[in-house]
Amino acid sequence: MRTFTIMLALTGVAHASEDIADQYPGSMLYSKPVEVIPHVWSAIGASAPPNHANAGHNNNLSFIVTGDGVVVINGGAAHGLAKALHAEIKAITDQPVKLVLNENGQGHAMLGNSYWAEQGVPIVAHVDAAEEFAEYGGSILENMQRYNRDRAQGTFVQGPTETFEDDYIIDMGEFHIEARHLGPAHSPGDIVVWLPEQSLVISGDMAFHERLLPIFEDTMTADWLDTWETEFEALDATYVIPGHGHPTNMAQVRRYTRDYLVYLRGKIGEHLDAGGDLAEAYYVDQSPYAHLDTFEELATKNAGHVYEQMEFE
Repeated sequence: MRTFTIMLALTGVAHASEDIADQYPGSMLYSKPVEVIPHVWSAIGASAPPNHANAGHNNNLSFIVTGDGVVVINGGAAHGLAKALHAEIKAITDQPVKLVLNENGQGHAMLGNSYWAEQGVPIVAHVDAAEEFAEYGGSILENMQRYNRDRAQGTFVQGPTETFEDDYIIDMGEFHIEARHLGPAHSPGDIVVWLPEQSLVISGDMAFHERLLPIFEDTMTADWLDTWETEFEALDATYVIPGHGHPTNMAQVRRYTRDYLVYLRGKIGEHLDAGGDLAEAYYVDQSPYAHLDTFEELATKNAGHVYEQMEFE
Protein backbone atom coordinates (compact mmCIF):
# COMPACT_ATOMS: atom_id res chain seq x y z
CA MET A 1 0.00 0.00 0.00
CA ARG A 2 2.81 2.40 0.87
CA THR A 3 4.62 1.75 -2.41
CA PHE A 4 1.35 2.24 -4.27
CA THR A 5 0.86 5.61 -2.57
CA ILE A 6 4.36 6.73 -3.52
CA MET A 7 3.98 5.63 -7.13
CA LEU A 8 0.65 7.44 -7.48
CA ALA A 9 2.24 10.64 -6.25
CA LEU A 10 5.41 10.42 -8.30
CA THR A 11 3.61 9.59 -11.54
CA GLY A 12 1.15 12.43 -11.08
CA VAL A 13 -1.95 10.25 -10.73
CA ALA A 14 -2.86 11.58 -7.29
CA HIS A 15 -4.60 14.92 -7.53
CA ALA A 16 -5.98 17.41 -5.07
CA SER A 17 -9.17 19.35 -5.57
CA GLU A 18 -10.55 22.21 -3.52
CA ASP A 19 -13.99 20.67 -4.08
CA ILE A 20 -13.13 17.50 -2.12
CA ALA A 21 -14.85 17.52 1.27
CA ASP A 22 -13.18 16.64 4.57
CA GLN A 23 -11.45 13.28 4.12
CA TYR A 24 -11.21 12.47 7.84
CA PRO A 25 -14.50 13.43 9.56
CA GLY A 26 -13.47 11.88 12.88
CA SER A 27 -10.61 14.33 13.32
CA MET A 28 -9.88 18.04 13.00
CA LEU A 29 -7.31 16.99 10.42
CA TYR A 30 -8.49 17.25 6.82
CA SER A 31 -6.86 13.90 6.02
CA LYS A 32 -5.27 11.02 7.91
CA PRO A 33 -1.45 10.94 7.82
CA VAL A 34 0.09 8.68 5.17
CA GLU A 35 3.57 7.15 5.18
CA VAL A 36 5.30 8.69 2.16
CA ILE A 37 8.54 6.73 2.52
CA PRO A 38 9.44 4.52 5.48
CA HIS A 39 9.11 6.49 8.74
CA VAL A 40 8.27 9.81 7.03
CA TRP A 41 4.59 10.71 7.30
CA SER A 42 2.42 13.60 6.16
CA ALA A 43 -1.18 14.67 6.76
CA ILE A 44 -2.03 16.29 3.42
CA GLY A 45 -4.06 19.46 3.82
CA ALA A 46 -6.95 20.73 1.72
CA SER A 47 -6.04 22.67 -1.40
CA ALA A 48 -8.88 25.11 -0.72
CA PRO A 49 -8.29 28.29 1.31
CA PRO A 50 -8.50 27.85 5.10
CA ASN A 51 -12.05 27.65 6.42
CA HIS A 52 -14.10 26.18 9.25
CA ALA A 53 -14.72 22.93 7.37
CA ASN A 54 -11.00 22.16 7.02
CA ALA A 55 -10.11 23.85 10.35
CA GLY A 56 -7.28 25.67 8.62
CA HIS A 57 -5.60 22.41 7.65
CA ASN A 58 -4.79 23.49 4.11
CA ASN A 59 -1.06 22.82 4.34
CA ASN A 60 0.88 19.62 4.93
CA LEU A 61 1.67 18.58 8.50
CA SER A 62 4.56 16.14 8.36
CA PHE A 63 6.58 14.15 10.87
CA ILE A 64 9.58 11.85 10.95
CA VAL A 65 9.68 8.82 13.26
CA THR A 66 13.43 8.64 13.73
CA GLY A 67 13.76 5.66 16.08
CA ASP A 68 14.75 7.94 18.97
CA GLY A 69 11.89 10.42 18.89
CA VAL A 70 9.63 12.23 16.46
CA VAL A 71 10.36 15.46 14.58
CA VAL A 72 7.23 17.38 13.53
CA ILE A 73 7.29 19.78 10.60
CA ASN A 74 4.75 22.59 11.08
CA GLY A 75 2.92 23.55 14.23
CA GLY A 76 -0.44 23.61 12.44
CA ALA A 77 -3.07 26.35 12.10
CA ALA A 78 -4.67 25.87 15.52
CA HIS A 79 -4.16 24.31 18.95
CA GLY A 80 -6.75 21.64 18.13
CA LEU A 81 -5.08 20.71 14.85
CA ALA A 82 -1.74 20.16 16.57
CA LYS A 83 -3.47 18.07 19.22
CA ALA A 84 -5.18 16.00 16.52
CA LEU A 85 -1.86 15.43 14.76
CA HIS A 86 -0.28 14.37 18.05
CA ALA A 87 -3.06 11.81 18.53
CA GLU A 88 -2.20 10.30 15.16
CA ILE A 89 1.50 10.20 16.04
CA LYS A 90 0.72 8.41 19.30
CA ALA A 91 -1.30 5.82 17.37
CA ILE A 92 1.71 5.13 15.14
CA THR A 93 4.58 5.13 17.64
CA ASP A 94 5.43 5.26 21.34
CA GLN A 95 8.35 7.57 20.57
CA PRO A 96 7.88 11.05 22.03
CA VAL A 97 7.77 14.21 19.95
CA LYS A 98 11.14 15.83 20.59
CA LEU A 99 11.15 18.75 18.17
CA VAL A 100 8.83 20.93 16.07
CA LEU A 101 10.11 22.81 13.02
CA ASN A 102 8.10 25.77 11.64
CA GLU A 103 8.48 26.07 7.86
CA ASN A 104 7.78 29.83 7.90
CA GLY A 105 6.05 32.56 9.92
CA GLN A 106 2.52 32.03 8.61
CA GLY A 107 -0.41 30.96 10.72
CA HIS A 108 -0.64 27.41 9.40
CA ALA A 109 2.99 26.88 10.40
CA MET A 110 2.99 28.54 13.82
CA LEU A 111 -0.42 28.92 15.46
CA GLY A 112 -0.37 25.28 16.59
CA ASN A 113 2.84 26.05 18.49
CA SER A 114 0.48 26.91 21.34
CA TYR A 115 -0.26 23.19 21.78
CA TRP A 116 3.33 21.99 21.35
CA ALA A 117 4.64 24.53 23.85
CA GLU A 118 2.19 23.18 26.42
CA GLN A 119 3.75 19.74 25.85
CA GLY A 120 7.20 21.16 26.55
CA VAL A 121 8.44 20.43 23.02
CA PRO A 122 11.21 22.70 21.65
CA ILE A 123 10.09 24.70 18.60
CA VAL A 124 12.59 25.89 15.98
CA ALA A 125 12.19 28.36 13.10
CA HIS A 126 14.26 30.70 10.97
CA VAL A 127 14.94 34.05 12.60
CA ASP A 128 13.02 35.94 9.88
CA ALA A 129 9.96 33.72 10.35
CA ALA A 130 10.09 34.32 14.10
CA GLU A 131 10.24 38.08 13.56
CA GLU A 132 7.33 37.93 11.10
CA PHE A 133 5.17 36.03 13.58
CA ALA A 134 6.18 38.27 16.46
CA GLU A 135 5.06 41.33 14.48
CA TYR A 136 1.87 39.95 12.94
CA GLY A 137 0.97 37.03 15.20
CA GLY A 138 -1.91 38.86 16.85
CA SER A 139 -3.66 39.68 13.58
CA ILE A 140 -2.89 36.19 12.22
CA LEU A 141 -4.59 34.70 15.27
CA GLU A 142 -7.61 37.00 14.94
CA ASN A 143 -8.04 36.04 11.29
CA MET A 144 -7.92 32.35 12.16
CA GLN A 145 -10.45 32.84 14.95
CA ARG A 146 -12.87 34.50 12.51
CA TYR A 147 -13.06 31.53 10.17
CA ASN A 148 -12.38 28.73 12.69
CA ARG A 149 -14.70 29.97 15.45
CA ASP A 150 -15.13 27.07 17.92
CA ARG A 151 -12.22 25.22 16.32
CA ALA A 152 -9.86 28.01 17.37
CA GLN A 153 -10.30 27.18 21.06
CA GLY A 154 -7.08 27.05 23.07
CA THR A 155 -4.95 28.74 20.43
CA PHE A 156 -2.66 31.58 21.48
CA VAL A 157 0.35 33.32 19.95
CA GLN A 158 3.45 31.25 20.64
CA GLY A 159 6.58 31.79 18.64
CA PRO A 160 9.52 29.41 18.33
CA THR A 161 11.69 28.73 21.35
CA GLU A 162 14.85 28.72 19.22
CA THR A 163 15.87 30.31 15.91
CA PHE A 164 18.62 29.88 13.33
CA GLU A 165 19.93 31.77 10.31
CA ASP A 166 21.39 29.33 7.77
CA ASP A 167 20.77 25.75 8.82
CA TYR A 168 19.78 23.65 11.82
CA ILE A 169 21.19 20.13 11.79
CA ILE A 170 19.55 17.27 13.65
CA ASP A 171 20.93 13.76 14.07
CA MET A 172 18.24 11.73 15.78
CA GLY A 173 17.83 7.98 15.72
CA GLU A 174 18.35 6.72 12.19
CA PHE A 175 17.91 10.11 10.53
CA HIS A 176 20.21 12.97 9.56
CA ILE A 177 17.91 15.98 9.13
CA GLU A 178 18.89 19.38 7.76
CA ALA A 179 16.52 22.32 8.26
CA ARG A 180 17.88 24.82 5.74
CA HIS A 181 17.15 28.41 4.76
CA LEU A 182 18.12 28.35 1.09
CA GLY A 183 17.46 32.04 0.50
CA PRO A 184 14.53 34.36 -0.31
CA ALA A 185 11.46 32.54 -1.58
CA HIS A 186 7.73 32.67 -0.96
CA SER A 187 7.68 34.40 2.44
CA PRO A 188 10.14 35.59 5.11
CA GLY A 189 12.01 32.76 6.82
CA ASP A 190 10.97 29.96 4.46
CA ILE A 191 12.90 26.77 5.15
CA VAL A 192 13.13 23.31 3.64
CA VAL A 193 13.75 20.11 5.59
CA TRP A 194 16.24 18.00 3.67
CA LEU A 195 16.86 14.30 4.30
CA PRO A 196 19.96 13.63 2.17
CA GLU A 197 20.17 9.92 2.92
CA GLN A 198 16.56 9.44 1.78
CA SER A 199 16.78 12.01 -1.05
CA LEU A 200 13.56 13.58 0.24
CA VAL A 201 12.85 17.25 0.77
CA ILE A 202 9.94 18.64 2.76
CA SER A 203 9.93 21.83 0.75
CA GLY A 204 7.43 24.01 2.59
CA ASP A 205 6.34 26.95 0.46
CA MET A 206 9.45 26.84 -1.69
CA ALA A 207 7.51 24.56 -4.05
CA PHE A 208 3.89 24.20 -5.24
CA HIS A 209 2.21 21.98 -7.82
CA GLU A 210 -1.52 21.30 -7.25
CA ARG A 211 -2.69 24.76 -6.33
CA LEU A 212 -1.63 28.07 -7.81
CA LEU A 213 1.13 29.56 -5.70
CA PRO A 214 0.29 32.87 -4.02
CA ILE A 215 2.50 35.92 -4.52
CA PHE A 216 2.41 38.38 -1.62
CA GLU A 217 3.56 41.99 -1.49
CA ASP A 218 6.85 40.87 0.05
CA THR A 219 7.32 37.87 -2.27
CA MET A 220 10.26 38.90 -4.45
CA THR A 221 9.80 36.65 -7.45
CA ALA A 222 13.23 37.33 -8.98
CA ASP A 223 14.88 36.35 -5.70
CA TRP A 224 12.69 33.24 -5.42
CA LEU A 225 13.81 32.16 -8.88
CA ASP A 226 17.46 32.75 -7.98
CA THR A 227 17.10 30.66 -4.81
CA TRP A 228 15.37 27.95 -6.83
CA GLU A 229 18.05 27.81 -9.52
CA THR A 230 21.10 28.02 -7.29
CA GLU A 231 19.98 26.12 -4.17
CA PHE A 232 16.76 24.15 -4.45
CA GLU A 233 17.50 22.43 -7.76
CA ALA A 234 20.94 21.48 -6.43
CA LEU A 235 19.30 19.19 -3.90
CA ASP A 236 18.23 16.95 -6.80
CA ALA A 237 15.63 15.34 -4.53
CA THR A 238 13.88 12.14 -5.57
CA TYR A 239 10.86 12.82 -3.36
CA VAL A 240 9.22 16.18 -2.62
CA ILE A 241 6.63 16.76 0.08
CA PRO A 242 5.49 20.29 -0.80
CA GLY A 243 3.95 22.80 1.55
CA HIS A 244 0.58 22.17 -0.08
CA GLY A 245 -0.55 19.17 -2.11
CA HIS A 246 0.39 15.53 -2.44
CA PRO A 247 3.97 14.22 -2.36
CA THR A 248 5.51 14.39 -5.81
CA ASN A 249 8.83 14.87 -7.61
CA MET A 250 11.09 17.70 -8.71
CA ALA A 251 9.74 17.76 -12.27
CA GLN A 252 6.21 18.53 -11.07
CA VAL A 253 7.14 21.29 -8.64
CA ARG A 254 9.51 22.78 -11.20
CA ARG A 255 6.66 22.89 -13.72
CA TYR A 256 4.23 24.64 -11.39
CA THR A 257 6.58 26.81 -9.34
CA ARG A 258 9.72 27.78 -11.22
CA ASP A 259 8.08 27.62 -14.66
CA TYR A 260 5.00 29.53 -13.49
CA LEU A 261 7.14 32.32 -12.05
CA VAL A 262 9.15 32.52 -15.28
CA TYR A 263 5.95 32.50 -17.35
CA LEU A 264 4.17 35.20 -15.34
CA ARG A 265 7.23 37.43 -15.23
CA GLY A 266 7.55 37.00 -18.99
CA LYS A 267 3.94 38.03 -19.57
CA ILE A 268 4.26 41.05 -17.29
CA GLY A 269 7.54 41.97 -18.96
CA GLU A 270 5.83 41.96 -22.36
CA HIS A 271 3.02 44.05 -20.91
CA LEU A 272 5.45 46.61 -19.51
CA ASP A 273 7.38 46.78 -22.77
CA ALA A 274 4.11 47.57 -24.54
CA GLY A 275 3.44 50.44 -22.11
CA GLY A 276 0.67 48.61 -20.29
CA ASP A 277 -0.58 49.86 -16.94
CA LEU A 278 -1.43 48.10 -13.68
CA ALA A 279 -5.18 47.91 -14.36
CA GLU A 280 -4.54 45.90 -17.53
CA ALA A 281 -1.77 43.83 -15.94
CA TYR A 282 -4.27 41.98 -13.77
CA TYR A 283 -5.63 40.30 -16.87
CA VAL A 284 -2.52 39.04 -18.63
CA ASP A 285 -3.04 35.54 -19.97
CA GLN A 286 -2.46 32.87 -17.30
CA SER A 287 -4.67 30.25 -18.94
CA PRO A 288 -1.98 27.49 -18.96
CA TYR A 289 -2.38 27.39 -15.17
CA ALA A 290 -6.16 27.85 -14.95
CA HIS A 291 -6.69 24.19 -14.00
CA LEU A 292 -4.89 24.64 -10.69
CA ASP A 293 -6.85 25.02 -7.47
CA THR A 294 -7.09 28.59 -6.08
CA PHE A 295 -6.53 30.01 -9.59
CA GLU A 296 -9.65 32.15 -9.38
CA GLU A 297 -8.64 33.54 -6.00
CA LEU A 298 -5.00 34.26 -6.81
CA ALA A 299 -4.22 34.77 -10.50
CA THR A 300 -5.12 38.46 -10.78
CA LYS A 301 -3.51 39.28 -7.43
CA ASN A 302 -0.31 37.52 -8.50
CA ALA A 303 -0.19 39.49 -11.74
CA GLY A 304 -0.66 42.77 -9.91
CA HIS A 305 2.11 42.07 -7.42
CA VAL A 306 4.54 41.02 -10.16
CA TYR A 307 3.75 44.16 -12.15
CA GLU A 308 4.48 46.34 -9.12
CA GLN A 309 7.80 44.56 -8.60
CA MET A 310 8.97 44.53 -12.21
CA GLU A 311 7.99 48.14 -12.80
CA PHE A 312 10.98 49.17 -10.69
CA GLU A 313 13.44 46.34 -11.39
